[in-house]
Amino acid sequence: MSFGPVPFALAFDAILGEPGWAWSRVGHPVTWMGNLIDRLDGRLNRGRRADGVFALLVLVTVFGGVAVVIDALIADGPIGLLIEAALGSTLIAYRSLVQHVRAVVRADGLSDARRAVGMIVGRDTSAMDEGAVSRAALESLGENWSDGVVAPAFWFAVAGLPGIVIYKAINTADSMIGHRTPRYEAFGWAAARTDDAVNFIPARLAAVTVALAHPRVFRRWETVTAGARAHVSPNAGWPEAALAVATGVELGGPRQYGVRSVDGVRLNAGGREARRGDIRRGVEIIGRAALIHGAVYALLALAL
Repeated sequence: MSFGPVPFALAFDAILGEPGWAWSRVGHPVTWMGNLIDRLDGRLNRGRRADGVFALLVLVTVFGGVAVVIDALIADGPIGLLIEAALGSTLIAYRSLVQHVRAVVRADGLSDARRAVGMIVGRDTSAMDEGAVSRAALESLGENWSDGVVAPAFWFAVAGLPGIVIYKAINTADSMIGHRTPRYEAFGWAAARTDDAVNFIPARLAAVTVALAHPRVFRRWETVTAGARAHVSPNAGWPEAALAVATGVELGGPRQYGVRSVDGVRLNAGGREARRGDIRRGVEIIGRAALIHGAVYALLALAL
């Protein structure tokens, strides 16, 4: 494991965010991944699990191989460490996550809030009331704190630049093809199962960071575990349940995906109805969790 670049990568992302001037010219690495996934989907998807396994192997080999080559070209020493951290920071999404969630809080009226939350969730937002908007924003905040920050940092520490690149490729594949629909039930199986595996430890670490940021979560840890274990996802329930307990609201419950209604597990069941002010509190809690998260990696880098 190599902890050195991780705190710098987290700091670069939190302070500087996405270099839009660069991505407008060459495209974001996740966009490159998405383009390859689209091509593989179009050429290989014949409704078989084996095709999806092969597509995932191609994706991981291509981007992992490029990352290995780049990693080998980076010189040792402080400058090399900062270059590696800068590259890794492009695959961490704390700043953009907070910006998108804060946009829901700042929205002028319910219609604008629905549009803002529609940018970060896949569910139908057209008929949401304030409580549903607030729940959706908080659930997205919790899940993406894990997927977009804690998990990339974890795999960056475990396997360096190739680790964070491969993680992001798997996570992107899951978001694009890891759905239980007729088209992707078989083809997306490998992406979905692999994403579950690579997020298993980070999701639980994400919940712990929320608990460190708000100690009440530790005092009600059994509520977190009960909600997480009942959640349809083996991972998303952990940070979402921790954030529900931290903010004191009930998350989960009914949501709409087009014509399909889903009544999800209640997280922190019996908590009060979420309001937009709770989104602000959630962002503050995740902000403290981010500081703790970065500090832990900095201490590990100094100690090991």
